[in-house]
Amino acid sequence: MLAFWFKIPLWQRVVAALILGVITGLIWGPESETIKWIGDFFIKSIKMLVVPLIFFSLVAGVAALGDLKKLGSVGGRAMVLFVITGQIAAWLGLALGTFFQPGSGVDTGSIEMGATPEPSQTTAVDMILSIVPDSPVQVMADVRVLPLIVFALLIGIGILMAKEDGKPLAKIFDSGAVVMQKVTMIVMELTPFGVFALMAWVAGTLGTDALISLAQLVGLNYLGCLLIIGLMYSAMIKFIAKLPVIDFFRGIIDAIAVSYSTASSNATLPVTLRCVERNLGVSNSVASFVVSLGATINMNGTAMYLGLATLFGAQIFGVDLSWGDYLLISITSTLGAIGAAGIPGAGLIMMALVFGSVGVPLETIAFVAGVDRIMDMMRTTTNVSGDAAVAVTVASMTGEIDRAEMISADDV
Repeated sequence: MLAFWFKIPLWQRVVAALILGVITGLIWGPESETIKWIGDFFIKSIKMLVVPLIFFSLVAGVAALGDLKKLGSVGGRAMVLFVITGQIAAWLGLALGTFFQPGSGVDTGSIEMGATPEPSQTTAVDMILSIVPDSPVQVMADVRVLPLIVFALLIGIGILMAKEDGKPLAKIFDSGAVVMQKVTMIVMELTPFGVFALMAWVAGTLGTDALISLAQLVGLNYLGCLLIIGLMYSAMIKFIAKLPVIDFFRGIIDAIAVSYSTASSNATLPVTLRCVERNLGVSNSVASFVVSLGATINMNGTAMYLGLATLFGAQIFGVDLSWGDYLLISITSTLGAIGAAGIPGAGLIMMALVFGSVGVPLETIAFVAGVDRIMDMMRTTTNVSGDAAVAVTVASMTGEIDRAEMISADDV
């Protein structure tokens, strides 16, 4: 029986749990709250991973850049594109959440929640000062997002500056990142049980209003991802790389299919590399560097979603956000996406970091966890498409692409 359970792909188990949870909640009603502890256990397991996962992943990601002096124009251009597109994606998520208000209208008065934190009153000066940790250990214990990320980035940069002396430490962090990804996969096996309990609780306690809001969130997630792919990536290919947009998407169709089905950038990495090199004519050196780095830090779909989900939670629990909070969300969403591992469910783990930075209750995770896998599939497709788009754009800018190898419709 156990072997049969694990033979079923995780996403299928999650979808089945989602459907059964909704049906159970609608039939059982408010009494479904008695099984919410199963979902709470799942959420606590996710929160447990936040600090070690982002710390090891960020340090390993920076250290993987190699010698900073040897990166040259390829590394510089790739990093600039990663940061700019990440910020655009995060602000797109904020715009969609602000305009469509997916979390409005949900009555949470019938359930007991933890106290809603006060809205952040952080000024620009306070924000700048807060990114320097007084104690890295205390920062980790308090799960303070910005200083944690800054400290991890500084460790990674220090490893690069140490060159040969830093390689042993780089291997430790690289191994730590791999281990944390494996631990995350273990926790993700709890997803079907957590999803079932949480969806039963949401449907039974809050009724159809909550389900409608979740459906709106899923729809906006897909809309945001399609806008990123259809507008931002297409503009990069057409106006910067000056290459045919249709040929680009035809060339990465295999990577799109694999990324959507697996919801894992890392699992799709070999397919993405093959598509970028063989179908799009990018040189091996540029493709291997940019695509591999992108699978680690280029998560535009995740950045967009983190901004959108933060507003969703703020609207549900009545947290007023200022423009300063919006700026903080855009920064933490981008950096949180950089720290997210390229595996299923990683975006869910990063939510705790972004939510905590602006006082959005972490109970929001319980609302979205049930439908996260459905959204994660589309976010991963967006992330992988972005890796290919940046690789092609950088290769075009540096003359490392064979334009004659861009495949045509007849080659597919």
